[in-house]
Amino acid sequence: MTLNSVTIHPVESRDVARWGSLRHRLWPHASPTEHEREIMEMLSEPNRYAAFIAISQEGRTVGFAEASIRRDYVNGCDTSPVLFLEGVYVAPDARRRGIAKALFKRVEHWGTLRGCEEFASDTDVANTDVQALHRALGFEETERVVFFRKRTLKSTSA
Repeated sequence: MTLNSVTIHPVESRDVARWGSLRHRLWPHASPTEHEREIMEMLSEPNRYAAFIAISQEGRTVGFAEASIRRDYVNGCDTSPVLFLEGVYVAPDARRRGIAKALFKRVEHWGTLRGCEEFASDTDVANTDVQALHRALGFEETERVVFFRKRTLKSTSA
């Protein structure tokens, strides 16, 4: 499989099952119901969300990318709105063929048409493969963040 044998297009209603299947591979912790709810939300707001799907000549779905337009503060960015890559996935046997790069380009074009001057993304601090992909595609690391939480302690009456 080469990049020339892959078609990338915006997700349409006919692609929902394929898209959902790939979403589950990227985010296996989410339930099918959660995936379905998020897909329906994205499809209902086409000026806020975009999803692109990569399909091989043989008709196999080999990748997808999801993005959003964020108008709130985005870490490391100076402008608003910001194009934000919410997720990208390429099937393991289809990697290193330029598919992720092509998906990023489609997302970037979509964001540019909506007035975005910055393209942001994030990944887990331990995911060095995705960090390397971002660097190879021209992204610069802006910061590292550690998140904390504390559960509210229930008060007891004495």
